[in-house]
Amino acid sequence: MAFPAASANRRRPAAERSASPAALRLRRPLTAHSFRRRRAAVRRLGNLQTWQRLTKLWPSTLKQICLSGLHSWKKKFIRFKNGIITGVFPASPSSWLIVVVGVMSSTYLKVDPSLGMIARINRTLDSTNCMTSQTKKVVSGVLFSTGLWVALIVTMRYSLKVLLSYHGWMFAEHGKMSRATKIWMSMVKIFSGRKPMLYSFQTSLPRLPVPAVEDTVSRYLESVRPLMKDGDFQRMTALAQDFAVNLGPKLQWYLKLKSWWATNYVSDWWEEYIYLRGRGPLMVNSNYYAMEMVYITPTHIQAARAGNTIHAILLYRHKLDREEIKPIRLLGSTVPLCSAQWERLFNTSRIPGEETDTIQHVKDSRHIVVYHRGRYFKVWLYHSGRLLTPRELQQQMQRVLDDRSEPQPGEAKLAALTAADRVPWAKCRQDYFGRGKNKQSLDAVEKAAFFVTLDDTEQGYRQEDPEASLDSYAKSLLHGKCFDRWFDKSITFIVFKNGKMGINAEHSWADAPIVGHLWEYVIATDCFQLGYTEDGHCKGDPNPSIPCPTRLQWDIPEACQEVIETSLNSANLLANDVDIYSFPFDAFGKGMIKKCRTSPDAFIQLALQLAHYKDMGKFCLTYEASMTRLFREGRTETVRSCTTESCNFVLAMVDPSQTVEHRLRLFKVASEKHQHLYRLAMTGAGIDRHLFCLYVVSRYLAVDSPFLKEVLSEPWRLSTSQTPQQQVELFDLERNPEYVSGGGGFGPVADDGYGVSYMIVGENFIHFHVSSKLSSPETDSHRFGRHLKQAMADIIALFRPTVNSKK
Repeated sequence: MAFPAASANRRRPAAERSASPAALRLRRPLTAHSFRRRRAAVRRLGNLQTWQRLTKLWPSTLKQICLSGLHSWKKKFIRFKNGIITGVFPASPSSWLIVVVGVMSSTYLKVDPSLGMIARINRTLDSTNCMTSQTKKVVSGVLFSTGLWVALIVTMRYSLKVLLSYHGWMFAEHGKMSRATKIWMSMVKIFSGRKPMLYSFQTSLPRLPVPAVEDTVSRYLESVRPLMKDGDFQRMTALAQDFAVNLGPKLQWYLKLKSWWATNYVSDWWEEYIYLRGRGPLMVNSNYYAMEMVYITPTHIQAARAGNTIHAILLYRHKLDREEIKPIRLLGSTVPLCSAQWERLFNTSRIPGEETDTIQHVKDSRHIVVYHRGRYFKVWLYHSGRLLTPRELQQQMQRVLDDRSEPQPGEAKLAALTAADRVPWAKCRQDYFGRGKNKQSLDAVEKAAFFVTLDDTEQGYRQEDPEASLDSYAKSLLHGKCFDRWFDKSITFIVFKNGKMGINAEHSWADAPIVGHLWEYVIATDCFQLGYTEDGHCKGDPNPSIPCPTRLQWDIPEACQEVIETSLNSANLLANDVDIYSFPFDAFGKGMIKKCRTSPDAFIQLALQLAHYKDMGKFCLTYEASMTRLFREGRTETVRSCTTESCNFVLAMVDPSQTVEHRLRLFKVASEKHQHLYRLAMTGAGIDRHLFCLYVVSRYLAVDSPFLKEVLSEPWRLSTSQTPQQQVELFDLERNPEYVSGGGGFGPVADDGYGVSYMIVGENFIHFHVSSKLSSPETDSHRFGRHLKQAMADIIALFRPTVNSKK
């Protein structure tokens, strides 16, 4: 027999039978008398459902919070540990114990290695009256041992700094090493410790020296002699000599004072006045790009390529955070280079200001921001306390690609603000991005590990049209559509629709070799370690439990949208004016040039001088970037490649009456001169950074210098740079000759000049990038490229006996 309540409950509908009493009360007819009771029931029901949802989510939420905290504390511990290891370099923390044991053992053997210091410490401890005699003996020994250990560290570090201040090895004849240099190398290796970390050598690197004013002025006059007529040169000589005698020494005194106080007397001013205070667009004018392999694309699936390479970038960041990247060392892994520029590779963004920009760097970032078809997505890089796998990252990228939502008003072309002049962007950022959802979304972009663009175009080398395809690939990496790269980020990683990829890098925080080192690791890891399945997907399995990428939300008013359109128009004019010719040169390479017993870089620089003369019919001031990272916090120096010796060689090459022997003799003289200038620049005896800093001091002192003003206003109509290959061991080009990189390039420095970048890959391949402006009637990148190919062939022909005899 059923109870009345039970039978009544069976007669109710199923929905009512499963409902809670609070929910049933809500369905009764509303009367004025029961309104308050109904409202209270709604609140209780809402609280109950919220409580139920929270209790269900508690385990996973608490797990994620705990894992996030563990990750943060783990990174702090690693930084603390690395700080200790780097702080005691070139010794090691374990060496402290060895010193303590050694001193205590000798004490117990009645031998006093301290020459009475331990006894003196013991007598000092007697006044405390809180330790036994045996404890005081042990404490005294430990204190002396620690002091001895610290003294040894300081001595070794200072000795290493003195050794690294010697640069005579750079000026020795190639292939010939003196006995003194061999002894010096052995001493450097002894004081360099075992297994140094990335930043281990920082405190042992010498400071950049300040050259003498007379030397700098003399080298300057020598560099401009072939570019000036006699009258102009005499006028400049008079200005230079007056500066060297009168104003120069006064400015030099302040510069010397700074060099004693600051770590590097150039780098901070160079970063501020050359980069951060520039008010023009970063796009084309400052940012540069890097290609991947020219002929190989491991997969044509865009999301898969993005998944593998993003994972490889994060593996590199993991090694960087742990300082496991080996410091770059020259001369058979002996002489270390400064590693300071690695610190801001990730989690960094350039923040616009009305007068000057700033660089914002956060210690850690657990997300990236992905741009696709006008939308911005925040993608978390970790799940359950671990880094996402390549297949999981591919899944996240595919979710972004499959998202069919439309851009919010003003969102699609927002990044055009970063492509144009800095002042409008700074004002716009202050007025419209300082609060609310705009601030949150902008913070997500600027504090991301790096920026990713899933480009909806196809780029890369096409065999049916190699010239146009590589030019298009280079231009897309340099500026894209002017609104699909975030030019303020330290690196923007770009993956095209067909799986090709590349990088656009902001220049103020570091120079190209740092990005190049990352890029080499990423390409090698993607191709030779991670790999793909037979159907082109990342290896592994997808994980549906990972939360989807989050759309960033924007509320961009019409006034801001107008500024975006204005910036985009300005950026388009700049981008459409760029003419780029990107081409591989495989007629010969480094291998054949070395057989001619000359420097590959000097060979190419002389070919550039010959090509420029054939192209323009005149010589010009030439900039070649050299590094000064033999010194602490060193960046770059200028090698003035156009010399009297190089001009004599070029004039002999275009004169049909000159013999091959005479041309070859002039080539060797010009090549040796270029190598000497390059070595001077690397060892701190360059011209341009010293003159630049003297000019900055004159501006601070409000002193006018006609000499410095004229020097710094001279245009670099030929600006050149070599992209070095730093990790040759990652690529076996003998087994895989098609795995050659295209290097990278940059925009022209002068409106009527050329920008030339080149990368020497392996023994038989060189890739060139030539840029100029279409608006200049004097320049043509493709014409210059043809002259460069011919110049390379003409110079190598000087070393071929068969060709020479025919001539």
